[in-house]
Amino acid sequence: MVNSVLGWLGFGVHDHPHGGHGHGGHNHGPHGHTHGVIDATIATTDRGIWAIKWSFVILAITAVLQMAVVVLSGSVALLADTIHNIGDATTAIPLWIAFILARRKPTKTFTYGLGRVEDLAGIIIVLIILFSAIVAGYEAIDRLINPQAISYLGWLAAAGILGFLGNEAVAVFRIRVGREINSAALVADGYHARTDGLTSLAVVAGAIGVWLGFPLADPIIGLLITIAIFGIVWQSARSVLTRMLDGIEPGVMDEIHHAAAHVPGAHVTEAKARWIGHKLHADVTIDVDGSLPLSAANKIALTLENELFEHMPALAAANIRFATEHAGRDHLHDHAHDHNH
Repeated sequence: MVNSVLGWLGFGVHDHPHGGHGHGGHNHGPHGHTHGVIDATIATTDRGIWAIKWSFVILAITAVLQMAVVVLSGSVALLADTIHNIGDATTAIPLWIAFILARRKPTKTFTYGLGRVEDLAGIIIVLIILFSAIVAGYEAIDRLINPQAISYLGWLAAAGILGFLGNEAVAVFRIRVGREINSAALVADGYHARTDGLTSLAVVAGAIGVWLGFPLADPIIGLLITIAIFGIVWQSARSVLTRMLDGIEPGVMDEIHHAAAHVPGAHVTEAKARWIGHKLHADVTIDVDGSLPLSAANKIALTLENELFEHMPALAAANIRFATEHAGRDHLHDHAHDHNH
């Protein structure tokens, strides 16, 4: 679908998947390259924009239909759920802005580009989730204190089911695309949508409870869902803040050392990595035999570089240096290379 969008824009995009390289039974899976006028980083960014645009459309339609039932039934629980869906839709705005800014080329001031804007968008999304949790909790407590009669229970239940289906569709969509392009903000937003889907099911449960003669069933379930939303706030905040502080998943370092294990003569003495938006940057220091000639040492560094890009499809830049004890020798030099995937 992203290729269709890019086609409308006049760009030639071709995906060429190549099989993963099996090393000792370890398969790294296929990954693709994009060729033509547009580079691969912009292609993944366009895919992110495409995802959040369609998410916005789905949730906006869901919210409008639910609001009509709110007016008809007078349900405060459904009103809170509609507010959540509106909140889900509005989270598309900071993400869209972040992805647009991430497309800008590096400048003298922002030498790494503006990929870190995605982290800022993630923080805004976490705050929106927190606001939704507070609203849900307030409405549930208010309904416990001041019960209200609800009419059109059938329509109310249908609206709750509609809210669940809309949110779950968006959740699967955002999480899948977010993982494809390694965007923590988009994945966090997907889990937010999934939680609001559970809130919609709570509306259905509350309607059934009222129909069975238990008017307090809806606010009690609403409180339980509020606790679940706060749990998502915690999980999402940890994920986004970890990346903002240059934290990475443990598996990233394992992959760096695994790649080096396939390069004879390359011993990793230090390795660092961090995310800039949804692209990974790595700095690796290796120790090689000091008696090697320049061509052999550089060949080891180049081989390691290639292995790193094969092992980690999200890798955008690999800076490979030789250990300090070799830095002053004329026949060894730092080796650095950037890839735009």
